[in-house]
Amino acid sequence: GMGWVAYGATPPAVRPWHAVDLPWVPGLDLRFHLGVDGISWPLVVLTALLTLLCCAYSLWRVPAGGSGRALVALLLVVEVGILGTFLALDLVLFFLFFEVVLLPMYAIIVGWGGDGADPAAVAARRRAGRKFALYTLFGSVLLLVGVYVVVAAAGTADIVALTGGTDLSRSTQLAAFTLLALAFAVKSPLWPLHSWLPDAHTQAPTVGSVLLAGVLLKMGTYGLVRVAVGVTPEGARWAAPVLGVLAVAAILIGSLVCLAQTELKRLIAYSSVGHMGFVLLGVATLTATGIQAALIGNVAHGIITGLLFFLAGAIKDRTHTGALSELSGLRETAPRLSGLLAFAAIASLGLPGLAGFWGEAFAVVAAVEVGGALWITLAVLAALGGALTAAYLLRLLRRVTHGRPTPAVAGLRPGLAGAELVAWVPLVLLALAVGLAPTLVLGVAEAPVAALVEVLR
Repeated sequence: GMGWVAYGATPPAVRPWHAVDLPWVPGLDLRFHLGVDGISWPLVVLTALLTLLCCAYSLWRVPAGGSGRALVALLLVVEVGILGTFLALDLVLFFLFFEVVLLPMYAIIVGWGGDGADPAAVAARRRAGRKFALYTLFGSVLLLVGVYVVVAAAGTADIVALTGGTDLSRSTQLAAFTLLALAFAVKSPLWPLHSWLPDAHTQAPTVGSVLLAGVLLKMGTYGLVRVAVGVTPEGARWAAPVLGVLAVAAILIGSLVCLAQTELKRLIAYSSVGHMGFVLLGVATLTATGIQAALIGNVAHGIITGLLFFLAGAIKDRTHTGALSELSGLRETAPRLSGLLAFAAIASLGLPGLAGFWGEAFAVVAAVEVGGALWITLAVLAALGGALTAAYLLRLLRRVTHGRPTPAVAGLRPGLAGAELVAWVPLVLLALAVGLAPTLVLGVAEAPVAALVEVLR
């Protein structure tokens, strides 16, 4: 890796490559402290890329509901909040950036989402937006209290200084971890706090879904690694088995619900619950392998699920339906769209050689490494969940691409628009690149993850 300067006997666990540290509100000792390191860098790149693709796509096809410029402006505000969350090295600043995302995302769901302007569609969209807002606010209150507990006990909000939890008593760490982990579980989302997600995704416009799945959920898992585990490691050790059990429950329940889904966007939304389950299982092991698995799982999920939502949006735009019963035979009328859908689904089910494989495989390996009856059982159940994931995605492909074209599909014109290729090809290439060369993500994260795991011992 990069040659780090040894900072005395115990080097800090967070060593940003680039940092900005300015006094902001000196009276409250608030600092505008941002930095990027190997844990946040892949997520920052992913966020910037997906936002760029979403903005380009929005300018080409403005969803019904308002001006394209306003939508792009809101997408950029969302990007500010997400990037700030990944870069903040001050807990109060982290909280503020975490909050920035709520309002613009709510406006995107309610303003541009849904199917049409009839009262029922508008009501459904508003309900989804409200649910998203309420769950997010519930998480935010817990996050605020958790941050307050940490800052009050330690006397500093600097994440670099706080990592390792040396200044915090065990009881403070347990309390703070519980609050922080719950806050991040709502965002990730971890079953059973996930019910805002399918509604928000199904109602959001295509670009909203892409950003929501692609990077918004990563704020939860990133916060869990950087803040909850990093700052309160004793709390993390104490709660790890519970987190592991919930993560595996999410994998299994997410997969079973997907097998029963009848709507395209809803199915992809629920698949995120299972995929984030693998990420959270990796974090719960508190091992280097597990946290690496979580990081590459995050990036892979962002690329692949972002692509899936783009494709689902394109299918819905063309056929005016998302019901699986009304979609079939896509292969015959829209072969390219169908081929891309097949690629994205196979990447999502974790085929070796594509991005989705590494995070799932290594989360299971990490659970086996931890050992003991509980973790071995969790590993077996997670592997079973991986098989169910393959089952529902292959079922989706069989339903949508094969068979005889339904009336909705029969009238499709083949071919893809230039703007669609511009938005999708980078994601296809990235899914291949990360699949074939996982070191793209794992290489940069190796040193910071090793430092973090040292702290956990």
